[in-house]
Amino acid sequence: MPTPDSPYRLSEDQKAFYHENGYLLGLPPIYTPEEMQAINAELPHLLALLEPGEDSKDIREWHEASTYLFDICMNPKIHDLVEGVLGPNFYCWASNFFIKEPHTKSTVGWHQDAYYWPMAPHHSVTVWLAFDDVDEVNGGMKLIPGSHRGGIINHQRSTETDSVLTLELADGTDFRADGAVQFKLKAGECSLHDDRAIHGSPANPSARRRAGLTIRFSGTDVKNDLSVNPNFKVYLCRGEDTYRHNPYGTPPTTRYGRPNFKPVSNEEAGAK
Repeated sequence: MPTPDSPYRLSEDQKAFYHENGYLLGLPPIYTPEEMQAINAELPHLLALLEPGEDSKDIREWHEASTYLFDICMNPKIHDLVEGVLGPNFYCWASNFFIKEPHTKSTVGWHQDAYYWPMAPHHSVTVWLAFDDVDEVNGGMKLIPGSHRGGIINHQRSTETDSVLTLELADGTDFRADGAVQFKLKAGECSLHDDRAIHGSPANPSARRRAGLTIRFSGTDVKNDLSVNPNFKVYLCRGEDTYRHNPYGTPPTTRYGRPNFKPVSNEEAGAK
């Protein structure tokens, strides 16, 4: 439970804003600049575990085999923020790096996270932790406020050859991209967004890297479809799990490691 005077305990106004708009910015830093410098200094050890043909986006669910990532996912400051939107009972189940090196064309098309995930009901939040300063210059994320209230929208295979993702919103989808909010974060800060919120990000033409770690949390009422993603595991962060819908993982003991499986999304399994 968060302490009453914790700066990471969301106010009622912040909770209301999140549920109305599907995101939160302006949160207190999770890590100091000095702490982020130390965290970034360790990142090459993790990247060194990538195999030929892989890149940073293939670091998915490596928190299950790496205390370096697991400790970040289990940070109580992050959990205080998450509890404010999910309630007292929730688990962590995914982590994923999104790194745009300087002068790269990689984009992330408009999409909803929930479309990829074989999970129900929709009661999940993504924490986007900035490893670098992030803004409109180096390919920072944009999000359509309130778009999470429109339900799940049909997606199609991405037509953008430089897209990091394989899917994007289908042609003819009715939403206004000109109303998007530009996310700006300092290294060590994070944002929160609903799993149904429409978001994306452009390329990084700048001389600055844009690296972020996404961490996914869901209420204990959320069930994964193991027939789609059979390697799915959860780690209880707060409260209790009276549902017992999902298998539990074992915390890692190795500082830098990778799991011996690959997570499977709806699209990868052919379920969408």
